[in-house]
Amino acid sequence: MSKEIIIIGGGIAGLCSAYFLQKSGHTVTVIDKSNISSGASFVNAGYLTPSHIIPLASPGMISKGIKWMFNSSSPFYMKPRWDADFFKWSWNFHKSSTNAKVLKAIPVIKDINILSRGLYEDIKSSGDLGSFQLERKGLLMLFKTDEAGEKEMEVAEKAKFLGLEVNLLNYTELKKLEPKVEINAKGAVHYECDGHTTPTEIMPKLLAYLKNVGVTIVTNQDVIEIEKSGSQILSVKTKQSLYRADELVMAAGSWSGELSKLLGLNISLQAGKGYAINVEKPTGIQLPAVLMEAKAAVTPMNGFTRFAGTMEFSGINEIIRKERVSAIAKAAQNYYPDIRISSEDMSKAKSGLRPVSPDGLPYIGKSKNYDNLTFATGHAMMGWSLGPATGKLVSEIIDDKKTSMDISPFNPDRRF
Repeated sequence: MSKEIIIIGGGIAGLCSAYFLQKSGHTVTVIDKSNISSGASFVNAGYLTPSHIIPLASPGMISKGIKWMFNSSSPFYMKPRWDADFFKWSWNFHKSSTNAKVLKAIPVIKDINILSRGLYEDIKSSGDLGSFQLERKGLLMLFKTDEAGEKEMEVAEKAKFLGLEVNLLNYTELKKLEPKVEINAKGAVHYECDGHTTPTEIMPKLLAYLKNVGVTIVTNQDVIEIEKSGSQILSVKTKQSLYRADELVMAAGSWSGELSKLLGLNISLQAGKGYAINVEKPTGIQLPAVLMEAKAAVTPMNGFTRFAGTMEFSGINEIIRKERVSAIAKAAQNYYPDIRISSEDMSKAKSGLRPVSPDGLPYIGKSKNYDNLTFATGHAMMGWSLGPATGKLVSEIIDDKKTSMDISPFNPDRRF
């Protein structure tokens, strides 16, 4: 039975939800406050990461956050501010950062990443978006110290146990994989299971496809009211229009928490800002890499190399902190000594806000308070990787079908 479905949010989660819902025969409208040309879905590292099995909320992260709180160029920066929602989120993050909860989350994160990686491949083979970069060269975790290498090998052993393809590389083996660029590192853990893409290539193609198949894309409209009656959502109101909804999908990224308050819901969510610098001149880099000690990411994309990273909790804002951009550039040069990121490249750096839940798992599923509200947000640093899986699960939830995986860990009403 065809339904009128409103999706709030035009990021990768919202557009993938629209992709699968329209294929199920529904009439879909996507509403976004922007023109859908920037933000986290455009400036991320483009990774498809089954290897990222450890959630952000893990033992030691809070102490690191406190240690780095007054260093605005640190990889994990929490700006001191008086905000009740941030205090509550921080406490929930602290409660989630236990070994027991991390061990419970590991197979869940692996499963949804594997599901999503396969769906990216399905989308490419369908031809719906035409040609786009989707490569499976794996991901290098570059380390300079034995301590960092040993720590990553602990993660690698867990990944191997779950059936993921991973190898430890010494410097000689690393150079065989990356012969065209000088690397200042002792070695790397190579997660062969991972892939990478160019987000700025896929997002416009996905938007064009959705428009072509009849999905209504509404841009530059802020949602100001959500009309409801009892446990039913009736419509979504912007300053310009009113949109009737048989089903509502909340996929508004870092804005999902504030929008949920229009429904009397308090979803624990904080915006985690990341930055990206694009270098268009050839770098010689052929494989994506995480610079472990610096907590920065490098991706060879279509036409440029992207240097990205940092996690900044400073509220919802678009401020570009030059010291954080500079830290990424310095990290790149530290690991790739022949690469110079120009001041012009740095001046064009962009930022995006990732929606971060306290336990690092997304919110995907129905709200107990409303019969026709489905959440699709809170993906933290895995939003790009998990977009297709989220969209597929949302369509299965709304169609009342058996979901492709157990979604109970993603329950939007869960306690921390």
